[in-house]
Amino acid sequence: MEAIGSLIKGAQQQVSAFNVSKATALRVIKTGTFCRTVVWPILPPLMLYQYIREKDVDMFALELLYDKSGSNEPAAFYNRNLPGVAKHWKVQSDLEFIRQAANPEQ
Repeated sequence: MEAIGSLIKGAQQQVSAFNVSKATALRVIKTGTFCRTVVWPILPPLMLYQYIREKDVDMFALELLYDKSGSNEPAAFYNRNLPGVAKHWKVQSDLEFIRQAANPEQ
């Protein structure tokens, strides 16, 4: 048991922050400060921008598909009454395919 304890203690000392040099500790602090003041304030707006941009591209593609199809039923492409991601025409198509495969009609 004593050997296991000394093994765990040795492993902990290898990854412990108590035996790092002052230069390494200073570098870690500076990196953390940079991340807190520069990186983190930029990330959420950038992620939101990318999400909105991708959503806009997806909706434009749906509108274009609806326009080129000549259909008079927009709910066939994007049904706002369905919950979650099931609104999208491709998901609707996939769900219908799964339903037909799971419930074959005699």
